[in-house]
Amino acid sequence: MGIDDVLAASRAGVPRLGPAELCAAIARGALVVDTRTESHRRVQGEFPGALVIDRTVLEWRLDPTSPWRVPEATGPDLEVVVVCRHGFSSSLAAASLRAVGLHRATDLVGGVQAWLAAGLPVSDEPADVRE
Repeated sequence: MGIDDVLAASRAGVPRLGPAELCAAIARGALVVDTRTESHRRVQGEFPGALVIDRTVLEWRLDPTSPWRVPEATGPDLEVVVVCRHGFSSSLAAASLRAVGLHRATDLVGGVQAWLAAGLPVSDEPADVRE
């Protein structure tokens, strides 16, 4: 099994969001989590309203049962949308979040690149980085 198979399995049966659908999710209170590196965020811009959580600690920060969770990790029904540069690693991250019980975790199809291509804004404000 190669990475393409793992990626396909992580996306199977999951309603991934396009940019317009992500706007609607944000409006209803979804938590957007940006896993891009600092250098990628510097090039593409900060995603407005997102929490920046390094991929290496993502599950610990969002699992509502974890003693290291962020305050926003309120329970298993939390709608979490993971964003990355192009929408690949975010699919794997969302699958991992579903595996720890966040059954509504999904990601942005095409990543921040698709967001920008849709003409949607990024922010000049400092990122909300969670260690």
